[in-house]
Amino acid sequence: MNMIDPQKLPRHIAIIMDGNGRWAKSHAMGRILGHRKGAESVRVTVRTCRRIGIEVLTLYAFSMENWLRPAEEIRALMKLLKEYLDMEEDEMMEQNIRLMAVGKLDLLDKNVLEKLQYTMEKTSKNVKMVLNLALSYGGREEIAMAARDILTDGLAGKIKPDEIDQQLIQRYLYTRELPDPDLLIRTGGEWRISNFLLFQMAYTEFYFTKTLWPDFREEELLEAIAQFQKRERRFGRTSEQLI
Repeated sequence: MNMIDPQKLPRHIAIIMDGNGRWAKSHAMGRILGHRKGAESVRVTVRTCRRIGIEVLTLYAFSMENWLRPAEEIRALMKLLKEYLDMEEDEMMEQNIRLMAVGKLDLLDKNVLEKLQYTMEKTSKNVKMVLNLALSYGGREEIAMAARDILTDGLAGKIKPDEIDQQLIQRYLYTRELPDPDLLIRTGGEWRISNFLLFQMAYTEFYFTKTLWPDFREEELLEAIAQFQKRERRFGRTSEQLI
């Protein structure tokens, strides 16, 4: 914590939680056990973000592409998600954390969707932090969805062509209620954003680490934030204009 300036925290941290399968393989375990171990990192990360004052934490929990994985693994991931919601519901209430979810949620298993909707409703008035789960999510699909909805409203006469700008598009995205991410963390050693929050990350700072997600703990989260605080965010301006 000595590395962190509490006055310069990112408002919104987004995380691509990569490496569960490779962690499991390196420990001679099945992939499902790797995902279960990764859930421990989720708990640590959520608690740390809440403790230090992060406003929004978005976790890339299940992508649209993940539906292509073996059926057994998908069933295990759905079961693990429901278990997580069951176990963390009380803590979200105690810690004043609001749960949100973005993506094509209707594709989720019925029992998982019902639990997710119940937990979101129960925590909807919590205000200290937003935990936003990207589930059955794809950035390109989100933009395509926004385009379809804008066209529909345009044909209905609710929108004129010259009214379409970045701010209007933002209002049609899943994340319309949230600020754009300030910091993206990706574990697992890969250097790509994998169809995650494509519109929202125009000016996000990236932090990549070789640490596999099940090994990601508070120390490295704080290191990522410390590195973020060392960067100069100009948003197209010069350094002199920021003084």
